[in-house]
Parts: sequence; C-alpha cells; structure tokens
Amino acid sequence: MAKAGNKAAEGSRFKRWAVSSLKIGTLVALMGLMVIGIFVVIARGEIESFEDLKASPNGQMIRVRAADGTVIQTLGPSFGRWIPIDEIPHEMKDAMVAVEDRRFYYHPGIDPYGLTRAVVVSLTDGGGLRATSTITQQLARNVYLNNNRDIGRKLREMILAMAMETKFSKEQILELYLNKVYFGGGAYGVDAASRRFFDHGAEDITLAEATIIAGLVKAPSRYSPTADAQAAIGRAGVVLEVMQDAGMITPEEAASVEPAKVRMAPEPKQDSVRYFTDWALPQLDNLIDETEKPIDVWTTLDLGMQRAATDAIRNGVPRGAQGALVSIDRDGAVRAMVGGTDYATSNYNRAVTALRQPGSAWKVFVYLAALEAGYRPEDKVVDEAVTIGGWSPRNSSGTYSGEITLRTAFAYSKNTVAAKLGEEIGTSSVASMARRFGITTPISTTPAMVLGSSDTRVLDMTRAFASIAARGKSVTPYAISKVTTIDGDVIYQHRPSRQIQLVEDYVAGAMTDLMQSAVATGTGRAASIGRPVAGKTGTTSSNKDGWFLGFSSGLTTGVWMGRDDARAVGNLQGGTAPAAAWANFMRVAVARRPVENFDTDVTFPERLEDEEMMLGEDGEEILVDENGMPIEGMPGDAGGIPPEMMEPEPLDEAWIDEALGRSGRDGENRDQPPARNSGPKTVIAPSPRPQ
Repeated sequence: MAKAGNKAAEGSRFKRWAVSSLKIGTLVALMGLMVIGIFVVIARGEIESFEDLKASPNGQMIRVRAADGTVIQTLGPSFGRWIPIDEIPHEMKDAMVAVEDRRFYYHPGIDPYGLTRAVVVSLTDGGGLRATSTITQQLARNVYLNNNRDIGRKLREMILAMAMETKFSKEQILELYLNKVYFGGGAYGVDAASRRFFDHGAEDITLAEATIIAGLVKAPSRYSPTADAQAAIGRAGVVLEVMQDAGMITPEEAASVEPAKVRMAPEPKQDSVRYFTDWALPQLDNLIDETEKPIDVWTTLDLGMQRAATDAIRNGVPRGAQGALVSIDRDGAVRAMVGGTDYATSNYNRAVTALRQPGSAWKVFVYLAALEAGYRPEDKVVDEAVTIGGWSPRNSSGTYSGEITLRTAFAYSKNTVAAKLGEEIGTSSVASMARRFGITTPISTTPAMVLGSSDTRVLDMTRAFASIAARGKSVTPYAISKVTTIDGDVIYQHRPSRQIQLVEDYVAGAMTDLMQSAVATGTGRAASIGRPVAGKTGTTSSNKDGWFLGFSSGLTTGVWMGRDDARAVGNLQGGTAPAAAWANFMRVAVARRPVENFDTDVTFPERLEDEEMMLGEDGEEILVDENGMPIEGMPGDAGGIPPEMMEPEPLDEAWIDEALGRSGRDGENRDQPPARNSGPKTVIAPSPRPQ
C-alpha cells in the first residue's frame, strides 16, 4: 500500500510539474509572440508603400545597339521595365514558386514546416543550420538587408518578412519579388533577365525559358546560361521536376519542354566595338536628361564594316606598331571605328584621342587653298630645290622633275611644290582652310606646316576628307541615331546637321580630281579597289606615321599606322600598309553599294588680273587678306607688303563654328562631343570648344 501511495504522489507531482511547465511555456510563448508582434508592428511601420518599392531604382541600364539593332554592349545593373503581376506569364510565376517557395500562398512570411524540416535535416546530418528562405524573406533581404550569414540578420529577415505579409497581398509580394530579384548577368527582375538572356520582354516568356530563369536565383553565376549552358540546362530540368511534383504541370507537359533548344540572345562581344562605344556613349550627356529609366541607344555602327575594319587593322599593321581606322558615311554617320589592334590589350582609342602628324595627307589643305586662290589642276608648276626662311624641303625620291602640272605634283606628293604653294598663298591661308574643314587641334603657320607638321586626329582628318567628298559641304560625324525607352518611346532622334558650303563646289571638284589622280597614277595606287577612288597618302619624317585617307561610293575612310612612342617603323609609308589596309576594308564596306563616278567636270571662274588688290569706295587700292577681307590700318600706298610679312588676321571663329556644327553657341547641334585642345606651339590657336 505504501508503494502505491508513493506512486500516486509521484504521479501527482509530475502532473503538477507538467501543468506548471505547460503554463510557463505557454506564457513564454505568448510573451515571445507578443514581442515578435511588437517587432513586426514596428517593422511594418518602417516598410515603404507598395508604390514606393516599385519606384525604387536598381540603377540605370543602357543597352547599346548597332545600326541593325544588334545589342553590342550593355551597361548598368539592370535592364527591364516593371511588369505588373497580371502581365507575367503563369509559367513564370509557377516555376518560381515551385522551385523557391512551394508553400508561398499558405505561410505568413516564414514557413514553419520548411524551417522545422531544415532544422531536423541539419541536426541529423551533423552540420550547421541550413534553414531555407521563403520568397518573402528573400524579398526582405534584397530590399533592406545584406547577405551576411549571422543569426541576427536571419532574425531581422524573418521579422521583415512577416511584416511584409501583413502589409502586402501575396500577389503584391510576388510582383515585387519577380521585378527585383537578381538573376545574374547584371539583370535585376524577370524582364531584365528575359531581355538579357532571350532578347525579348518577360511578357513573352515560354515554359522552357521560365525554367531557365527560375533556376538562376539559387546561384546566378553558377547556372548562368551565358557562362555555363550545360549547368543552366541541368538546373532547368530540376525546376521542371519540381513543377511536376507540385502539380503545376502534367508529366506530358514536362516531357514536351526542351530547355536545350531555347534560343539564347547572342553575347555582346568585347572586341573593337568598344572603341566605338567608349567614344559614343559620353555624348549621351549632351543629348538626353534621362538618368534612371533603362534606355536603348541606337548607334550608326555597321557590324559588317566594323568586322572588316578590325581585320584590316589587325592584319595590316606592321609588327610592333598600332593602327586606327574611322569610316564616315556621306551624312556623317560613323560606320566603323577601330582605335587599336586589340582592345583587350589596350583600350586607348587612337582614332579619336591620339595626336599624330598627318604628313603629306595635310597637303589637301594646301591644294584646297591654292585652288581657291585661282590655281587649276593643269597649271604648270616647277619641281625644284627651294629654300624658304632657311628651310629646304626635299622630295622623298630625292629628285626633282622640273616643270609639271599641279595634278602631277599632287599625285606624286612633291614636297617642294607644296612648300612653294604655301609660301605664295600664305600658310595662314592653309591653316584657315584646315580649320574650316574641321581640324580642331592647334595649327602651326611656320613654312614646314605645309608638309603636315601639326598634330591632328584621325577622326578630324577623316571628317575633312568627307567634306571634300560632299562637294565642299560640311559633314558632322555622329554616332547616335536615336535613344528610346524600354517601351520604345523615342526620347532623342538625330536630326541632320546643317551643312555649310566650306568652299565652292568647283574647288572641291577640282580637289577630288587631284585626289583621284593620286590613287590612279600616284602614291596611292595600293588603294585601288576596282571602282573610282579619291584619296591621299601621308608619311612623316623617319617613317613614324603612315596615313591613307580617301573616299569611294559615298563612304570616307581614314587609316593611320605608327607606334605609340612615335619611334620609326621600318618601311612604313602611307602608300604601303595604310593604303593596303584601306583597300582591304573598303572592298568589303562598299561591296553592296552602287559604283559612283566622281563629278570632276567643273567650271572655273574667270581669272582676275590682280587678286591681291581691290578698289575701295574712293577708288584707291587697298590690301586684302587671304580670305578677301580688307586689312584695316594698311593704306593702299603701303608698298604692297607681302602677306607673309604681316601678322595673320584672326579667323572668323563664329563662322567656322557654324560650319563645323559645334555646339554651345546656338545650342542647335549637340551631336559633336567636345574636343580637347592640346598640341605644339602655334600661331593660330584652335577655337574654344564648349564643355
């Protein structure tokens, strides 16, 4: 009986202990829930509204397209528009819920079943805690927290997730998640991922594509289809199995899906195209004000021409040297640009940044000035030894030809004739002509300037030749044809630049005649491509720089070769490697264009007896400068002071700015980026460029 009494007493004590423990546990649980509830209420008050969360940007994404629409570069952390939940295909929503949070529609932000299962598995496996996150938790972490794996961050994540569940509907949470989660490749949001990997918007996602995208969230870099296609396909297969297991798709539907056959968007190449985009994209600052919304930048680049340009430079440049190429269409559209032999090795853009001596290519400005001053291609000139102010230029051949025509002198690039022309018409006239045609760098007016001693840029020289091809009308290079939003709304559209007649058309026509002769019979014969070509070679002293610039069938191209350290390159002359590279490019570039003959049948005005003088209002003779403007303060009886003995007149910078389409003065043309003014000592300084 005693034993029975003891057992009853022990049972009674155990019951009392159990009841007490239950009460205490319940109280603790209630207090815990109360504390959690307080934290949830506090967190709820700190969470932004649904509209505010939608508006918070991930950063602007810029997608750069070639002229045919091909994406050639992407910049920024995302590129997608916000897709409302009812516009997202159910395949995408189902795939994401199945693989990331199967009980999404039933839990309060945290999944007790999933959490318990994760704890049990972690303990039985002997490892650390490997709790999974719900979609709501992932959203809370993406918006408000970091990826640290400490217990404090996990608790904050759970509190925020439960707070979100009290503030937003399940549909709103899923909409926020699908538009903000990171899918790899710089893409935040399902629309960005769809455009990044499939080149179309999220509203058109198929089931196969949805399985690939849904599979990325777990490990974006590991399963990225652009980094490891097989890994992405394997992960998509797992997503299909999970969707079938969850009853979201039938076995037949799962069997019909083939992720391996999904057409992926081509990966933008990081090759010479970057020379072009590095030059073009800074111009956006002057074209648009949009800095947040994702945009498409449509450029003028022709990918076929760009490939041909890359091959021509990479395969044509002498060993140890560098090269650059710029090709401009008749309207100013830059169709190809190469700034070096390998962008990955050197991203220095020699096409738009490098300052190099143009050598004899500069003679186009000497001859333009001469033609404007009254010379004709058939006029006789004398190729002979000459000394000007202690300077004695020599021909590259070391010989002299005596009396020849102006056309022959240009075709064979006679240095002595160019020097005599410069002395006669004035080097300031030559400088003025170069400035008119778009040379923005400083220009020396010493006698040697006629042989190209002043540094210039490949882009500027190519632009000048393009203006000659345009019958003397100004050509303004541009790279961006339009800018659109993600929805296709146009926020910028290029407008044709106003063309100014830089020289009379007969001057440009005669210059084209001379340049055609240089290719047909002179130093530029290596540039022949089986159709009319007009161009000019350029070689500097000691073969430090080699140039060929010319045009055919509406396309003007400039090629430069040399070393970055300006050391000599063996056997480098404008008529060799540069002319050959020019021809190799142009054969491809103009292959589908009609053959065009040059209009060189020009009518010259009648010659005047004395082009140095003109009559004033009183009938007295007065001196005029090389631009035909009266020279103030110089009476007619000043003894006919030769122009080279007088200070050159300031150039009409306002007129030049208008001719070159420079921005800043009238705000009309914003396509031409600012140029930096630097170079050797000068007499005529460059006009200021707007910043």
